Amino acid sequence: MPSYQAPLRDMRFVLHELLEVENYSNMPGFEEASPDLIDAVLEEGAKLCEEVMQPLNQSGDLEGCTFNDGEVSTPTGFKEAYKLYVEGVWHGLTAPSEYGGQSLPAFMGVIFSEMMCASNQSLSMYPGLTHGAIHALHSHGSDELKNTYLPNLVSGQWTGTMNLTEPHCGTDLGLLRTKAEPQPDGSYRITGSKIFISAGDHDMADNIIHLVLARITGAPEGSKGISLFVVPKIMVNEDGSLGDRNGVSCGSIEHKMGIKGSATCVLNYEDAVGYLVGDENKGLFGMFTMMNSARLGVGIQGLGLSEVAYQNAVEYTKDRRSGRSLAGAREPDQPADPIIVHPDVRRMLMTMRAFNEGARALALWTALKIDIMARHPDAEARTAADDWIALTTPVIKGFFTDYGFDNCNLGVQCFGGHGYIHEWGMEQFVRDSRIAQLYEGTNGIQSLDLVGRKLAANGGRAIRAFFAEVGDFVTANKDDDALTEFVTPVGDALEDLQQATMWFMQNAMQKPENAGAGSYDYMTLFGLVATGYMWAQMAKVSASKLVEGTDDPAFYENKLATARFYMKRMLPDTPALLKKIESGADTLMALDEDAF
Repeated sequence: MPSYQAPLRDMRFVLHELLEVENYSNMPGFEEASPDLIDAVLEEGAKLCEEVMQPLNQSGDLEGCTFNDGEVSTPTGFKEAYKLYVEGVWHGLTAPSEYGGQSLPAFMGVIFSEMMCASNQSLSMYPGLTHGAIHALHSHGSDELKNTYLPNLVSGQWTGTMNLTEPHCGTDLGLLRTKAEPQPDGSYRITGSKIFISAGDHDMADNIIHLVLARITGAPEGSKGISLFVVPKIMVNEDGSLGDRNGVSCGSIEHKMGIKGSATCVLNYEDAVGYLVGDENKGLFGMFTMMNSARLGVGIQGLGLSEVAYQNAVEYTKDRRSGRSLAGAREPDQPADPIIVHPDVRRMLMTMRAFNEGARALALWTALKIDIMARHPDAEARTAADDWIALTTPVIKGFFTDYGFDNCNLGVQCFGGHGYIHEWGMEQFVRDSRIAQLYEGTNGIQSLDLVGRKLAANGGRAIRAFFAEVGDFVTANKDDDALTEFVTPVGDALEDLQQATMWFMQNAMQKPENAGAGSYDYMTLFGLVATGYMWAQMAKVSASKLVEGTDDPAFYENKLATARFYMKRMLPDTPALLKKIESGADTLMALDEDAF
């Protein structure tokens, strides 16, 4: 049976030593986020994930959800675990205090989300989208909607969903057919079907609040005629009590490759009562608020599953014996050496580790930007943080989930044939991680969003700021002999990214297929550079700690060793990605359709 232990030491390193989050105590909401409080929350969160969530992961996968007479039941133990989660007020960790939340910084939610995803991906799905629903309602809902729904969503007594996809349309939301008929009392009657709705129905919460995209009768065709509605599973009375069942039902649940403990539902709306969120025909604006939150969350899923796969691979490779070290027997008194001595096994373990630690830093760096965007008193600082978030959101979603899936595969490889067997748990990580590359917009869509929208936004302000930030760091540290081996590769990779960006500017306007052909490689290139930037900064912190003197030198020495691996074995992929981008679309589009 697989195990999981939250990497608290590394999490503390990123928060306290790299980001130095205590230096932001002047921002609203940070006053209470002292180092002691942060560490206490991390420790208690780790206990919940390690002792309650993780033991249900494999059994939940084996049992899955069941669907009988229109009702969904979650796997044994899920309901009780979710109750403990709610009682521990984990759901409102970063939610607004005016609706019962704790208003702690966003980075606390991100770091706890990683623990949840690593310990039990399926169970984490139920509260996961609720956070996006809270964000959308808080940003775009009327005071009446906020007061009606947010307190119970924040507490976790109710959960939320996001309803976009229909049987005939996914990414192209302009094709949706779900209709909204205005009513004299200001409500709407929603009719249509939605598919692939995560946590669309279950038995763990008193009510489920659906955020639904629909087209009001007479609205324009296409995406310009889409509105957003809140549709409760059970109607809410004026006094806040629950009333009659609304006209929304679960038609079936999907039988999936992975996340089998998460109910993925077909939801049917038949004259269901709904309430407009925001303005008519502006639904995508509100839904994108939820989607961007969800996309960051999905990126964290890739990181969490990569982390747990790494931990179990390390444990196995230290125990499994086969062959002898190429440098000579490590344990001559034993019949064979542990397989962790072999360079190819080390290649896999180091790839996983270097990604996990670098990605964690990038995720928390971005989470701090979310806090700055929402709380900083200076408008320019808020704008700069918003630019960073917009630019990196598709990268975190796409790059993290691609590498997360690849690393889960590497974990299976470390186990050899045992990795293919259910009882070891590794194959579940592969199956569970695969969906993250698909939902909330496939990774191909993320790359198109990055290249087609984010690079050019505001005259390229965000990408220019990114180039300046990374470039300034390289310039400031390139002459430091202790940092040259970390800074120079990042500078070289940054030049590849800049050259790729310029190539798009020169070749994609007249021939848009060039952008489509190179966007995926560009997203990967961007992810490698951004993660390399994190590694260079972590190397700087670690080198300084060793010079200053520390009671934990092994931690910082290991950090530097991992940074070296990243610089020499992962970051060198950037020139190849640049070459692919510059090859354009011709070879991709050369064959006639009938030739396939």
